[in-house]
Amino acid sequence: MSGSTLSTPNRPTARPRLPDWLRIKLPTSDGFAQTRALIDELKLHTVCQSAMCPNHWECWTQGTATFMIAGDRCTRACGFCAVSTAKPLALEADEPQRVAEATRRMRLKHVVITAVARDDLQDGGANHFRRTIEAVRRLNPQTIIEVLTPDFNDRDPAINDVLEARPHIFNHNLETVRRLTPQVRSRATYGRSLNVLRKVKARSDDGIYTKSGLMLGLGETEGNSSWR
Repeated sequence: MSGSTLSTPNRPTARPRLPDWLRIKLPTSDGFAQTRALIDELKLHTVCQSAMCPNHWECWTQGTATFMIAGDRCTRACGFCAVSTAKPLALEADEPQRVAEATRRMRLKHVVITAVARDDLQDGGANHFRRTIEAVRRLNPQTIIEVLTPDFNDRDPAINDVLEARPHIFNHNLETVRRLTPQVRSRATYGRSLNVLRKVKARSDDGIYTKSGLMLGLGETEGNSSWR
């Protein structure tokens, strides 16, 4: 038509392809299915599932997983974590034995046991950690046991209870730098976590290692002041 202007419809820009090193190939072996079947059979929770870890395909294919005890409902709501925040259910008395059995059947040389934060419990779930460590050791005396604990609100009896069970590695993550902690973590403080780590280190002998972890890419900078 004379005098009219034809408009070109907006077309979505083609999404760039991810580089090969960033793309995850789904497993083709039976290892993943076997790991999943075992976890389902023993009715265990894993941080792999509950926290929606993107690497769980690789880990489960290799026959390993990080067990998450004390339920799958957390009393905290950290910004980085996908675990559900809700009123927790009662602890399951036989869960330590089920974790021990899974460790045995998976033939784990190194087992990692973590938990949701249980601020509803007086000891924060510390005794449940202890019972799980003891159950795993009875059934798997050669397995290295690593626990990744919450801060237990920096309560000495709770920290001591876990240490008395003598895990090989006592891990408590700082998660991020001091400046970003209020944005990233729920109810936790940088100073409290440091204090927990100090106590663990001071009360541990050469047979127990103290460990922590930090995430990168949350807004920290390269300057030294960002780590304070």
